Amino acid sequence: MSIQERLSSLGITLPPLAVPAAAYTPFVYTGKLVFISGHIAKRDGKPWVGQLGLDMDTEQGKAAARAVAIDLMGTLQAAVGDLARVRRIVKVLSLVNSTPTYTEQHLVTNGCSELLGQIFGAEVGTHARSAFGVAQLPLGACVEIELIAEVA
Repeated sequence: MSIQERLSSLGITLPPLAVPAAAYTPFVYTGKLVFISGHIAKRDGKPWVGQLGLDMDTEQGKAAARAVAIDLMGTLQAAVGDLARVRRIVKVLSLVNSTPTYTEQHLVTNGCSELLGQIFGAEVGTHARSAFGVAQLPLGACVEIELIAEVA
């Protein structure tokens, strides 16, 4: 099954490349690597605001991280033209807006990691990863994730 077929079977339509909200570029392509800038979680086109451990639980955070993965794949597709060119998702870095006592950032980030694995398969989609709890994110977003991919 192709990547596009997997996306379709899950009812996922990738968004177009978003215009940056600040002084940065959505991606940088160098050699065989594409560095995708951090994407914040969005719901209904607006920042998905919340703090894990305060007004959001782990399952809601996981859904937000999954939404970020969809946006990241949209940017990756814009960067490389065809997701079939992706040889490896190299690294995911996840920032989770959370209270000082919240300790399930890794489970929230699974929302992104699991979807990448579903779409790209284990060999390409399995990646190195970091998940951090932070005091706040831009616009009050609950999750922000960046990605590095190797392409052909």
